[in-house]
Amino acid sequence: MAIPIELNKWVKEICAGNVRALARAITLVESRAPEAHELLRALFRHSGRARILGLTGAPGAGKSTLVDALAREFRRAGKTAGIIAVDPSSPYSGGAILGDRIRMQSHHADPGIFIRSMATRGSLGGLASATADVATVLDASGRDLVMIETVGVGQDEVDIVELADVTVVVLVPGMGDDVQSLKAGIMEIADIFVINKADREGADRVEKEVRAMQSLSPRLDHWTPPVVKTIASEGAGIGELAEAITQYEEYLQSSGLDVRHRVEHWRSRLEEMLREEVLQQVVRTRLDAATAERYAAEIAEHKRDPYTLVDEIIASLAR
Repeated sequence: MAIPIELNKWVKEICAGNVRALARAITLVESRAPEAHELLRALFRHSGRARILGLTGAPGAGKSTLVDALAREFRRAGKTAGIIAVDPSSPYSGGAILGDRIRMQSHHADPGIFIRSMATRGSLGGLASATADVATVLDASGRDLVMIETVGVGQDEVDIVELADVTVVVLVPGMGDDVQSLKAGIMEIADIFVINKADREGADRVEKEVRAMQSLSPRLDHWTPPVVKTIASEGAGIGELAEAITQYEEYLQSSGLDVRHRVEHWRSRLEEMLREEVLQQVVRTRLDAATAERYAAEIAEHKRDPYTLVDEIIASLAR
């Protein structure tokens, strides 16, 4: 399929790192505009080179400060970065409540760092639904690293592992029962643990708990996630964290796990894309607002059951 001249020009500007073209593209993708599909199709062939780094953890763990410090560390090493900060949505406007990202504004004059806040808009698992597509746009723009800071929904925040090549789980002393928070599933997704605000009392205890749980449940890929202590507000431990990330990247490449991980990512992503497309097709062709209201009333009054209704709607798509 030939790419329209205007779209081709836009793609070239994005791949050249044009910040305005990049910002415009992300706005289009995040809004789920019809034109976004063609843009993503054109950009995909230019993606696949960036390393995707996910940072997750409970609210208050200092993730934004850590991302800010880590971005500065990578820039000193000559790498470019795109940062996606997934924030809670305003219940009124639907926009990102922390959209200004004031703590990251020190990078505003650096063309090697592009920062974008995204609202979750009701998505579960700590990620906005368009996050993966925005990561593809940043990847295609030539960024060496795409850093995704999740919203911080705590124990349910595990979706990032399906998108990121490297997942960093950020812990902090003094936030309740640390062992219970680890048992809830976040332990299994970490490639690297960071104990931020490590100058607080209890940092050593958190490290011991993490290492004790690692000994009880070793990973199938034989990688033991390192535990790095940081004080992100002071820049302490950031160099060690960057080195730990590099070591894990080298492990992925030497073991061939990087290829396997990306295959698994795209298997999950394809399923998600199909679900979204089928849902949109249903809404466009079978479930306008009036019809949805009628169906809901019939179900509420037990005039029909939702299971048969869903089967009927899906079957009608094939006709």
